[in-house]
Amino acid sequence: MTTQLAYAKGPLSPPVSDVTIGQVLADTAAQAADAIAMTDGSTDPAARCQWTYAELYDEAQAVARTLLQRFEPGERLAVWAPNMPEWVVLQYGCALAGIVLVTVNPSFQEKELAYVLQQSRSAGVVVLPEFRGNRMLQHVEAVRDQCPTLREVIRFDQWQDLVAAGRELTQPLPEAQPLDACMIQYTSGTTGFPKGAVLHHRGLLNNAAHVGERTGMEAGGAHMGYMPLFHTGGSVLSVLGALHKRANLVVVQMFDPGLILELMETYRARNMFGVPTMLLALMEHPDFTRRDLSSLQAVTGGGATVPTALVEKIESGLGAPFTIVFGQTECSPVASMTSADDSLEDKANTLGSPMPHVEVKIIDPASGETLPVGELGEYCTRGYHVMHGYFDMPEATAEAIDDDGWLHTGDLCAMDARGYTRVEGRLKDMIIRGGENIYTREIEELLFKHPAVADVAVVGLPSERMGEEVAAFLRPAPGETLDREVLFAYVREHLSPQKTPRYWFQVDEYPMTGSGKIQKFVLRKQWQEGAFTELQG
Repeated sequence: MTTQLAYAKGPLSPPVSDVTIGQVLADTAAQAADAIAMTDGSTDPAARCQWTYAELYDEAQAVARTLLQRFEPGERLAVWAPNMPEWVVLQYGCALAGIVLVTVNPSFQEKELAYVLQQSRSAGVVVLPEFRGNRMLQHVEAVRDQCPTLREVIRFDQWQDLVAAGRELTQPLPEAQPLDACMIQYTSGTTGFPKGAVLHHRGLLNNAAHVGERTGMEAGGAHMGYMPLFHTGGSVLSVLGALHKRANLVVVQMFDPGLILELMETYRARNMFGVPTMLLALMEHPDFTRRDLSSLQAVTGGGATVPTALVEKIESGLGAPFTIVFGQTECSPVASMTSADDSLEDKANTLGSPMPHVEVKIIDPASGETLPVGELGEYCTRGYHVMHGYFDMPEATAEAIDDDGWLHTGDLCAMDARGYTRVEGRLKDMIIRGGENIYTREIEELLFKHPAVADVAVVGLPSERMGEEVAAFLRPAPGETLDREVLFAYVREHLSPQKTPRYWFQVDEYPMTGSGKIQKFVLRKQWQEGAFTELQG
């Protein structure tokens, strides 16, 4: 009897298109010129400007021409701002100009910003001067001397000047190619040093289109754009997903359940996307039952599998089929996905099957051999969607993408005979908090530097709402007292809020392996048994 191997390939339809983002935008502007392309989902209804596809294309061309007065095609331009319509126009403008957009998390602090600007060798940065108390322009100026390639600092509060200057220019735009790099997004590695995934037009456009088709959603209508644009969930699945469906992208600056529910009703939203914590927050909001959400046709989740009871609650509460996507930034970002007509069990317990033209296999991490169906191993994927590599990191690229083109994701999964996979854990030490990937070593290395800390282990603890929360288990330095407030402030000074531990525990000694490594799974088990008391301060 032949053993079936854990290998599957997605369907051959719809096809993979060899086009660029600029070409698709131009075609859409020509064929659906007066269709609403984008709405500013401001809290103030009077400020809700709209762009047709013709207007969006016109503004993106103006931005592209202005940028080409300052940058060469192929150079990298960072964007550091929250969700805003200008961010979307900049994304399209860079694609038309052949400039590679480097996305930066708006919650980053100076150390994190400097690293991204240095490593990407960005020639410029487009920045919002301030957001939620983060003085972003001030931070840019503070790190400028550390970034030798940084020539230009462009301010979003002077956006109209940028657009006006471009409308005075008439030079032809360069002809981008489908496999040209168009975006670099940073994803932290287990070493604690972020890596810039180099993504291309062909991968991003087709991935967004295929995800949209698998939801079963009709064209047109409104798409909710509250997923962070610095993530592929925002800039790919939301922005390019709306472009594929010729839909109205309602751009929301930050996740506000009450505002989003009002916008969904006002603009007759057809889809919504979010990690489970977001979907729960929307359904638990007091306005949920009084808003008319009958236009909704698709709800898509990502970042974690969803319990059966929650799938049922989402589908009954929102009145639309639920699907879940699985992948990572490095695969543009989706490799597997459930379908709108999948069973409740598959939607809750699996990651779905491979996307069109995408291959997936489960391998033995030690030997590299493909495992039989049902056995746990590393999830690997190959196809049009895989990144070019990590920017200026050939060794990391070679570690992630093998000689046969397979991307090794580091996820521990098993595949059934149909090609559906389920995730069991991670080969690498990573915490997934509310859909955000957090790598523990970066936090540990920072805490090691604090004089009150002798040793530290950062662990993900289970959370019903967030999936996991960050916890720090610390051993104090001799003669030192650990103070929670002091340590919290120390981490927040250097790292983003989502990376700051929620729980702080003192330990006298760690459970260790025979080779001297901390057994984090034992710490997690001991916590579940009530062995630790939280630090005070």
